[in-house]
Amino acid sequence: MEATPLGPLASRVLVLTGDQGAPAGAISKAIAALPEVSIITLNGYYGHPRADLLTDRPEDIGAAMLAFLARTDRLHTAKAVALPAPEGELDGISYRIQGAGAPLVLLPLGLAASQWEPLLPRLSARYCTLTLGGAVLGSVASLEARGRTTGYLGVVRNLVDAVHLQPGETILDVGCGSGVLDRWLARHTGGANRIMAVDIHRTLLREAAALATKEGLADHIDFREGNAEVLPFPDSSFDVTISATVMELLDAERMLHEMVRVTRPGGRVGVVVRAVDMQSFVNVPVRAELKMKIAALPNGLAGAKGCADGSLYRRFCNAGLQSVQMLPQLATYAGARAHAADERIEAALSPAELAEWHTAVSRAEAEGTFFIALPFHCAVGRVPPSGR
Repeated sequence: MEATPLGPLASRVLVLTGDQGAPAGAISKAIAALPEVSIITLNGYYGHPRADLLTDRPEDIGAAMLAFLARTDRLHTAKAVALPAPEGELDGISYRIQGAGAPLVLLPLGLAASQWEPLLPRLSARYCTLTLGGAVLGSVASLEARGRTTGYLGVVRNLVDAVHLQPGETILDVGCGSGVLDRWLARHTGGANRIMAVDIHRTLLREAAALATKEGLADHIDFREGNAEVLPFPDSSFDVTISATVMELLDAERMLHEMVRVTRPGGRVGVVVRAVDMQSFVNVPVRAELKMKIAALPNGLAGAKGCADGSLYRRFCNAGLQSVQMLPQLATYAGARAHAADERIEAALSPAELAEWHTAVSRAEAEGTFFIALPFHCAVGRVPPSGR
């Protein structure tokens, strides 16, 4: 995270962070040079990339945010507005207007627009709130963009091919996010399979259902709230159970146990995780030493009990799954998605290295050869037949 560009606006910036894990340390380091930034630290909280802070700590955040806005209002007077209260969509951005007063624009806080629901009554009592969301903002935008890249879809397609999905079989997707992979799967199978998609975040599920409806796929996908570590289904409910880039942040053993439990005997279980123990590949003309440093940067992070390495294969065998297929692979990103990965790289470089990197990326882009390949582990196994 590069905080320097925030310098001129530091007094008007409010940072929400937990005090646990690597994200907390990274944020503290990034804003150390900006003493005017206001910080809300949630004690005992691990703010991982998919955390829903407003759902988890609405009172703490609400009180601190209103106090911060009150201070800002005293320093920067905004003209009150009174607008109708419509809802709609413009160029892929959904909007909702509530209340009256000075305008307050609310972007997705990491996940989706509906995260603001717990605070909207209090905020709309003081401001004219404009809540923005849709498929092009927040985590929904990131998930949608990644899920449409040929590189990441190639990894998912390999998983689907390995489970040997048959027409009429039921599928469970654990940790569906925005539902981008479920919509792809519904199209890929021609609607021949019923898909159940679960996620713990209601905010993402609302967006996922809306996107499925918009694309005419609502009849093929059921979205349901559910915890991957305690799935809300009876034993042997599905023919195929899959999950993509979720197990890194959860209790991997519990999650895999649940995935096996809800899969019928003879059914298949498939999981994709980011690989922090494999090197990335960057196709840019930089010194060998710098290329090695960049390639060694981990692809994401893992929670204390998560899985983001080759132990995935051992876990599959220990869970009693049979005919385990072990499929480490790379997902290649170019264009805008490569630049999203580029941000992770830039945060780890010195000023001199950063200058060299920018020059090299510009040269590679001019040549049409710039891409980044990130590593993943993929495992597929079969649930033993009954009585075995």
